[in-house]
Amino acid sequence: MGTASPVSTTQQAAPQATIAVFKDPDPGKLVPWLPCTLALEVSVVGFTVGSLLKLTKGSLVQTSCHQSTDIPLHVNGILMAWTEFEVVGERLAARITDLV
Repeated sequence: MGTASPVSTTQQAAPQATIAVFKDPDPGKLVPWLPCTLALEVSVVGFTVGSLLKLTKGSLVQTSCHQSTDIPLHVNGILMAWTEFEVVGERLAARITDLV
């Protein structure tokens, strides 16, 4: 008859989970290189390909939106916020009015 092998009674510790805690609340610092596309969608009634071809520098395009109408802001195709247009100096800006 053979001898029995000794049974090991040592237990290995279970792996510990690591939780990352970021002290800086700015998520842009975590992934500053991540590209994204912003799109503001404005409804233009009666705009044709001919209208598009006639556009030149300084052309005005009449929209169906009033000045205070909320405009959807999409980031990479996902609705992220509602905005309204505002003139700042000689530039047109979009002010965020509500985050989705």
